[in-house]
Amino acid sequence: MGQVKVSINDRSYTVACGDGEEDHVRELASYINKHVTDLAQEVGQVGDARLLLMAGLLIADELSEAYQKTKLLEQEIENLTGSRASALERSREAEDSLADVLDDAARRIEDLAKRIEAA
Repeated sequence: MGQVKVSINDRSYTVACGDGEEDHVRELASYINKHVTDLAQEVGQVGDARLLLMAGLLIADELSEAYQKTKLLEQEIENLTGSRASALERSREAEDSLADVLDDAARRIEDLAKRIEAA
């Protein structure tokens, strides 16, 4: 099990993580630290716990928006998939209809050719 030292609001923390996850944990901590730093500049140093809470709420809000966008995109994909299936079905029907028309035209041409030969 790995351990990573991270800094949030100029305080160092040691965090345990799975082997190979150290860089990812550092990136996450950096993301949190940016939110905390931005908040501290806006509202001042109101305490680590409060800053971390506020940063956590902001990040949770970002995550919530991402989930909503994901749901909308999944719905759009589902709608487009349905539209595609419908368009493919209409295309097959049009091809079948065209094939019938061409078969009928070919039969008529053959009949005319036979009549011409017989005449």
